[in-house]
Formats: sequence, C-alpha cells, structure tokens
Amino acid sequence: MKDSCKIDTLCVQAGWKPETGESRIPPIVQSTTFFYGDSQAMADLFDLKRDGFFYSRLANPTVDVLEKKVAALEGGVCGIGCASGMSAILLTAMTLCEAGDNIVTASEIYGGSFNLFSTTLPKFGIEARFFDAEAPAEEIEKLIDDKTKFVFAETVANPAIVVLDFDKISALCKKHGVLFIVDNTLATPVLCRPLDFGADIVVHSTSKYMDGHAAALGGMIVDGGKFAFKNNKRYPAFNIPDESYHGLVYADLPVAFGTKCRAQMMRDTGAIMSPQNAFLTILGSDTLALRMERHCRNAEKIAAFLEKHPKIEWVHYASLPSDKHHALAQKYLPKGTGGMMSFGIRGDAKACARFMEHLQIATQETHVADVRSCVLHPASTTHRQLTDEQLVQAGIAPNLVRLSVGIEDADDLIADLAQALENV
Repeated sequence: MKDSCKIDTLCVQAGWKPETGESRIPPIVQSTTFFYGDSQAMADLFDLKRDGFFYSRLANPTVDVLEKKVAALEGGVCGIGCASGMSAILLTAMTLCEAGDNIVTASEIYGGSFNLFSTTLPKFGIEARFFDAEAPAEEIEKLIDDKTKFVFAETVANPAIVVLDFDKISALCKKHGVLFIVDNTLATPVLCRPLDFGADIVVHSTSKYMDGHAAALGGMIVDGGKFAFKNNKRYPAFNIPDESYHGLVYADLPVAFGTKCRAQMMRDTGAIMSPQNAFLTILGSDTLALRMERHCRNAEKIAAFLEKHPKIEWVHYASLPSDKHHALAQKYLPKGTGGMMSFGIRGDAKACARFMEHLQIATQETHVADVRSCVLHPASTTHRQLTDEQLVQAGIAPNLVRLSVGIEDADDLIADLAQALENV
C-alpha cells in the first residue's frame, strides 16, 4: 500500500516497516560486519545470489532504509546511499564509463560537478562535452556519438536556476539509446520526479533538502530500472561476464545498473554513506514535504520583493511569471521551484560583498537547501576555479548572488534583505 501513497505519506512511511516489538524508527546499525553461522549463506552473499549484509563498506541496514525510502520517493527500483552527492555522481560515471568514452552535460550545473567532469574525469580518459541547457535539440545532438555513455543535467541548475526541459533531452536520449541522468537535489521528488519525465537515473546530494538541517553529509543514486542494457552495443560492460563474480552478466539481472554500481564501484571505492548520517537523513526526510512547501512559499514572496527593488538588476526564480523558465516550471514543477534563487546586485563583486556582510539573518555559507537562509557569491567561492569563459557557460555573472531561502518568517527575511541592500 505504501508504494501507492502520495508523496507526503511516502516521506513519513516509506523505507521502514517495523515488526512487532521493533523500534518505531529505524535503529543505527553502527557495526561494520555481520554474523553468519551458515557458511553457504555467506558465500551466496559474496556471489550476489542472495540479499543481505556482510560488510558496511557495501551495504548497511540503516543506509538500506534510506535507500528504500528515496527510491520510493523517486519511483525507482533501488537506491544506493553514498558518502556525498559528489561521490554519487562519480560512482555513476565510473559504473558507466571507461577510457575513450565521453559524457554530454549541461554547463549550467553545480561547480563541483563541473570540475569533476571538466578536470578529473579527463584524467581517466573520459571526455566531457558541455552544452547550453537552453540550446536547441539539434545543437546538443551534435555532441552525441557512439562513445557517449550518458547525458547529464540538473532539474533546477545551481546557481543559474535554469529549469531543465525534460522532453527535449529525454527525446534525444531515447533517439540515440543513451542514458539520461538528472541531479534532482534542488527540486527533490516532492516538486519533481525526473523518472516520470524520461530520466533513467537520478542522483542527489542528500546533504541538502533531503536532510534539511545541514547535519549529515550524503548522496544517493536511484536506478529507474527501465533502461534496456541487454545486448546493447553502447554498454558492452553490462553484457560481458564479470569474472570477479564468477561470470555474472549484469544485463541479465532485474536491476542491472544498481547492482553493477554497488557490486563493483561501491566495493572498490567504499564511498558509502555512514549509518549515523543515514539515520539523520531518514529523520530529516520525514518532514521533507512540509519543508518544501514552506521553502517555496517564502521564496516566492522574496523573489517578488527583490524583483521590484531598485538595487537589484535581475532575479532568476522560475516561479516568477516574468522568469523566462516560468513555462517549463509550470510544466515540470507545478508545486513550486524550491527555495533557491539567484539575483544580480547593481554593482560589482564588492557591492555583493557589502550586501552579504550586512545581512543579519541570512548567513554566508558554502551550503544551500536547509532550514536556515544563506547566501553566497559563487564566482569567488564555489565556482572560483572556473575560467571567465566557463563562468559565462555556467550562467554565473560577476554580480550574481545565490540565495537559499529557509523556513524562517518571510517578512523577517525580507526586512533583513532590505536593510542589507541599503548598504549597497
């Protein structure tokens, strides 16, 4: 029954069903290892012939609860809890790619993701090809060839606040038989479920809205389970026997990607979420639907205020009727576009600094999407490694301020912004 429930119910109920006498909330299983009195049962675990836990580097009961919960929220077949959002993206890429392959990605993405794709993956022989998310389909299509393993984009881009045109990208991916991977961190499954719009795999930084309190580092990969890997020439690694598992062929399994990712990449990297952080994220996600409603309502009020302020040059927030992505937001995110926005101060980076330093409620932080409001100047912080040309590609102007709107009283936040703007 739970799987058929609405998202608000799934936030509270999915992932954990206690038996009689068990704790109502999932326990923290801190153990690294697990006891087995049956030798064959242990051997079957290592051969992937049965489900279970034998070492927390690959899987852990507390992490498993969160994996099931987020998979249910996204409508996927399995989740893989990772140490961070960046490790979720890295493990996804390494599961699919090898030297000589390429990926095609929107340039309007989080700075850490941009650096991973543009700087680190090429060291392993994996090329990243960037496109403008607003470019026509035929222009993006030119980047896809026989060695392309996936197309990547964010539902709501951080910090450019570009809303993804799912239909455009999913149609291209289906035409070429390429995996479509979406980072859904800023939208969350409460506001948008990418698998419903043609995505094949969804990734999250659970450190953001999913946890909601900036208390637990983590990431999540969700496998949609519908992509056809069997006899797919673009993905030979899924059709070649894995000798480390006695000739197992992943394409033969009901969950091909998720199994390969955990069995190979999680095994070899150990980049799993900690039980403590999984527990904190489970607790935080219970109130996800409630918090997203408040984030959206507050952000809409603040965006409307900023749009009319004489010291603000522009505001990017897709719920505003004047925003160029408003139609896409209405189509894919009808409940709201979250608490993230960006805006341009009339002036330079120094004007941005004066504004941020005079805020009394919102604080300068290298974080977004938790209960507390915070601001950042991306060009000098999260994206400072990018060249001027790359900053333009990522949609980051020198006067751009990123604002993550929390769940404080909206009037108090507006008053704080107003007094800080007096110093610009």
